[in-house]
Amino acid sequence: MNVTTRPTLGDSRLADRLRRETRAEVLFGAADRGRYATDASIYQIEPYGVIVPRSIEDVQAAMALCREEGIPVLPRGGGTSQCGQTVNRALVMDCTKYLRGVVEVDADARMARVQPGITLGALNDALKKHGLFFPVDPSTWQRCTIGGMAANNSCGSKSIRYGLMADNVTAIDALLADGSRFTFGDLPDNLGGGVPAPMADLIQRLRALGAREAEEIAARFPHQLRRVGGYNIEALTPAARMEGRGNLARLLVGSEGTLAFSAALDLRLWPIKPRKMLGICQFPTFRAAMAASQHLVTLNPEAVELVDRTMIDLGRSIPIYRATIDKMVKGEPDSLLIVEFHGDEDAPLLRDLDRLEEMMGDLGYPDAVVRATDAGFQAAIAEVREAGLNIMMSMKGDGKPVSFIEDCAVGLEDLADYTERLNDVFAKHGTKGTWYAHASVGCLHVRPVLNMKDGEDVAKMRAIAEECFSLVREYKGSHSGEHGDGIVRSEFNEPMFGSRIARAFEEVKDSFDPNALLNPGRVVRAPKMDDRTLFRYAPGYEADAAITPVLDWSEYPGPLGGLLSAVEMCNNNGTCRKFDANVMCPSYRATRDEQHLTRGRANTLRLALTRQIPGALASDEVAEAVKLCVSCKGCKRECPTGVDMARMKIEVLAARAKTHGVALRERMIATMPRWARWASLFPPVVNARNWIPGLARLTEGFTGIAAERSLPRIVWSSFHDDELRAPDGRDGEVILLPDAFNRYFEPENLRAAVTVLRAAGYDPAIARPARGNRPLDEGRTLLAAGMVEEARAEARRTLEALSTYASPVVGIEPSSLTTLRDEFLALLPGDEARALAARAFLLSEFLEREKAVLPLKPLAGEAHIHGHCHQKAFGAFPPAVALLKRIPGLAVTPIASSCCGMAGAFGYQSETIATSKAMAELSLLPAVRAASPASFIVADGTSCRHQIADLAGREALHSVRLLERALA
Repeated sequence: MNVTTRPTLGDSRLADRLRRETRAEVLFGAADRGRYATDASIYQIEPYGVIVPRSIEDVQAAMALCREEGIPVLPRGGGTSQCGQTVNRALVMDCTKYLRGVVEVDADARMARVQPGITLGALNDALKKHGLFFPVDPSTWQRCTIGGMAANNSCGSKSIRYGLMADNVTAIDALLADGSRFTFGDLPDNLGGGVPAPMADLIQRLRALGAREAEEIAARFPHQLRRVGGYNIEALTPAARMEGRGNLARLLVGSEGTLAFSAALDLRLWPIKPRKMLGICQFPTFRAAMAASQHLVTLNPEAVELVDRTMIDLGRSIPIYRATIDKMVKGEPDSLLIVEFHGDEDAPLLRDLDRLEEMMGDLGYPDAVVRATDAGFQAAIAEVREAGLNIMMSMKGDGKPVSFIEDCAVGLEDLADYTERLNDVFAKHGTKGTWYAHASVGCLHVRPVLNMKDGEDVAKMRAIAEECFSLVREYKGSHSGEHGDGIVRSEFNEPMFGSRIARAFEEVKDSFDPNALLNPGRVVRAPKMDDRTLFRYAPGYEADAAITPVLDWSEYPGPLGGLLSAVEMCNNNGTCRKFDANVMCPSYRATRDEQHLTRGRANTLRLALTRQIPGALASDEVAEAVKLCVSCKGCKRECPTGVDMARMKIEVLAARAKTHGVALRERMIATMPRWARWASLFPPVVNARNWIPGLARLTEGFTGIAAERSLPRIVWSSFHDDELRAPDGRDGEVILLPDAFNRYFEPENLRAAVTVLRAAGYDPAIARPARGNRPLDEGRTLLAAGMVEEARAEARRTLEALSTYASPVVGIEPSSLTTLRDEFLALLPGDEARALAARAFLLSEFLEREKAVLPLKPLAGEAHIHGHCHQKAFGAFPPAVALLKRIPGLAVTPIASSCCGMAGAFGYQSETIATSKAMAELSLLPAVRAASPASFIVADGTSCRHQIADLAGREALHSVRLLERALA
């Protein structure tokens, strides 16, 4: 090691060495470093660089290189740490892209061996066929990795039943700081000749430490299930070995990457209990809920989870959770306890619910249990519970619930007193806390609301922490009950455990890693938790006043008209890294790159808006970050804090357009609604690229349109405004808003909409512009090119024409119609735009909302329906499915899919067509190919239908065409 030549941040020489000596992806740019400088904590520490290893050999080579260069290494999973474990001045190794395999499953032994980067969700999906699961279930299960869970000693809601990670990891294949490799697991007292001498010496020294400190460990370690602070040195004691708890993997679990790198982990598996029942207990006060917890656990539940009043109110403010929370509550309770019972059959579980209701009555709360026996309702409740943290973080403004005393744990008999006294501490410092999570084990997630940009609030944070931990010690609890130590709590290990144990922790660290190669400054020798130089919002953090947003962000208080606050709503918890049946985030699902993730983009934008990336929003780094964003708006609905990346991308495109101009291809696509009406007079000429051999290839070079793509065909029979009368406000009137895509490419869909509306008893009309005869256009294509002022003009023209009468406005193209409900509010904020948004509907939404009667005849067959991203983002997909289900004899199956990948022009561009195809192949195309050739494929999005036709060779219909076909 030659520390005199230690690399600098982003050092090109170090990056070149890594490229030569490993096969890893090497990310050393300023934006890459910035994206990995934060996790879900309050901290920001820029790394030297980042690698994404393709193999364990890459990890070994990088560690060897870092030993030579004298810089630390930091393994990283999902980056969801609350305490700052996954940020450091180090070489970050992102294990989530490639090191995510299931190495082995032994179903008979109920054991699995996995790589560290596999997510818990992916693991349990793979185990289902064996009837097994891994039971440690943090709320971040969709994106947290097994390696990260082990590093953190994660717990989850069912720890009362299954224990912690330390109880469920049986062995760890570990890479040590000196380059050696050894499997830590159950080892005999007599190590024998099978253990290499240096490793035997390390183990004997560790066991000697355990024997020496056994009495101190017994006296100072809290007797709580939820104790994850410090190192698990109790596993080194003679008593632990005698009781079968001396597995050396326990020592590595919870060590936060400071002792070894986990190359593979052996896990204990459990049989799946196929049935469950939930009882949602309603309480008039928070204290009443806390006092009841110790009684409810005597019913032997799987979990008891708290939801407090703040979470109820905030959850109701988020559209995706509102209906679920309304169904969960009776009246206006102050707090809820969700009690779960799992088993193999329903009857015993229903009896458990009876016992729960009886106990609640005995406690003085009769008729205070909402039963959740339906799997759909249970799944919705789980989604709310798992999003609890992010729901709490959805508060707008600089004051946010801050994680620093997040998961202290005390005995259930002390829970009511402890929480009441801690609320008094909050009140003393002029704030309040938000509470939720694991009432069954006395570990409640509590976050005081503070402003980490304010030095006075930072001082309050330390004062609250010290007073809180003093209370925890008084109740003989644990100051770290789930989320580990990191920066936030490591400095408090000595007051918690005493100086002698703190020195023992340091001895363990030095035995494994004498040169502090592995994630230094965590668990031992930590910085101060309130060192503001380590904060995301460090002193001097401020917005670039030269930036002027082009859209309205006034719902977010703060600088840049609220834009910076809107970007800062991303708390880095990584919900956007999930892989499920919803939309968010399609570009990440296709690439698995942090750069192409809602979180990664939000971090990039925040850095650009605060001068931490030169060039602000017009910079190449920002352009690269949003390049693969398809503006699906999935994050607008599915991100619990409401990060709206599609709208933020418009700001980036506008800044780029202002600085660099608008390229020919983008301008042609943006102005399509204007020139298409003239092009419709000469379809053979305009469509020539599709039928003249070689023309597509010839034009690809200067248009940037991929030659392998066919373009939508303009037709002779385009839809004209004079096919319907002008609106006059009569009864039963519906204003149809034709979009340019269906008007010029698929006019039969608009004509079908007219037929269906009339069959339902409505009188459709079409609004004309106040001036001129050019059809109305909502400006969707202009926004996609960053031509915001032109889009604003179109929006103003459309708003003016549609505001004369209060008739409902109906459209059939999701991306166009939802512009009236979304971008219009940011382009033209005010009462007129809000009024229009409130009466603008997709056709299926409108007909379902009005409970319109349609005369439908039987239509035998199957229909597989794909939801357009904007349908899903605005909750309009369920009505589309429900409307088709009205057709007698038609079996309707929603396709569980994310974005189709076409996304307007995205799928046609040479530089993005590969990603477009990858998005489609994730779930949509396999489902379409698996569908019977005789079945209907339904997609309401123009882009979706074209993608399906191009890549699956199947014709997809708009749902209105199927409705038209079924009219009696």
